[in-house]
Amino acid sequence: MAEKKVFVSGCYDMLHSGHVAFFKEAARYGDLYVGIGSDATIFQLKARRTICAEAERLYMVKAIRYVKDAFINTGSGMMDFIETVDRVKPDIFVVNEDGSTETKRQFCAERGIEYVVLQREPDAGLEVRSTTSIRTTVKPQLPYRLDLAGTWIDQPYVSKYGAGWAITISLEPTIEFMERGGMSTSTRNAMKKIWPYNLPAYDPEKLAKLVFCFENEPEKGGHISGAQDAIGICVPGLCRHYYNNHYWPEKIETIHDEAILRWLEQHLCLIPTFPRPEGTSVVEGCKIDEAGVKALAAAADQCWEAILKRDLQAFAAAYQASFEAQVAMFPAMVSEEVQRWIDRYRDQALAWKLSGAGAGGYLALVCEVPPVEAIRIKIRRRE
Repeated sequence: MAEKKVFVSGCYDMLHSGHVAFFKEAARYGDLYVGIGSDATIFQLKARRTICAEAERLYMVKAIRYVKDAFINTGSGMMDFIETVDRVKPDIFVVNEDGSTETKRQFCAERGIEYVVLQREPDAGLEVRSTTSIRTTVKPQLPYRLDLAGTWIDQPYVSKYGAGWAITISLEPTIEFMERGGMSTSTRNAMKKIWPYNLPAYDPEKLAKLVFCFENEPEKGGHISGAQDAIGICVPGLCRHYYNNHYWPEKIETIHDEAILRWLEQHLCLIPTFPRPEGTSVVEGCKIDEAGVKALAAAADQCWEAILKRDLQAFAAAYQASFEAQVAMFPAMVSEEVQRWIDRYRDQALAWKLSGAGAGGYLALVCEVPPVEAIRIKIRRRE
């Protein structure tokens, strides 16, 4: 007597022991056939990219010994498996209890297919696993960005008054930095839609260009996020990028010298203040002119040279000058509450600035020895 055909369907991204236990139990009813959601369907349903592309997921599912055969479903939506079912013609349709719906039950009844609901049970000695539980415990390892000097020059409405460099460093995610804290979390959140956990092994500058284009969709209009955010995240080490009245820099230079990176880690630190308040506009009351932009650009040049020489006093002076040039053009960066935070650490630091656009976030200090409560940074190295 021929074995009955059994059908199951799902995404099977981040394949884990719970999936295998489910396949093992379903295969007790007969020869097991698996329908797998396509990349397009998963993006449509969950608004995220898959960790493993459909070809890889198909390969892995087919390799499991309980599976007779597997297919990529050609439909869309929650019922993307209809054409696969009509192709396989199963006798039994098996679902987990949390995947059971009345629509699926009615679909099987119309085709004379037995509908079986299983409890989610781990195999002997194993923990209960689900993709959702793994996603909530696995933290993204995407980097953050800290801007050091010259930033705001990446906006054409600034660099049209004079070209110059922005200096950034890419940071390892040693902590989860606050949202609206000037650490480029909005750009990082946009990146998660493409790469939820890690940057792919690809040319860093090209990755940054992809992120910049993805985040700034032309149809959306409105504010254009500066390229220094994407570059600062994607390009490892110490980086400077040259802007001349365009959104994308004319050139990018990087430093990966270990002595320089360790020196920066020893003397740069972060003090968390508070998230930039919703509705805050740091461009209100701005005063951008040729003199202000030249001061910003000159400070960035001096900052870069001081870092290369590991001259702490010169670095602190240029770092402070860059921040003062920013605030002269964008006074809304420093509110009364922000000023109180600056005053609190004035005597413990050689220089200070606010991360990102300011009005909150992190106070980034240059210190001989960082305060004990400060967050120490870890600069991301090349692979």
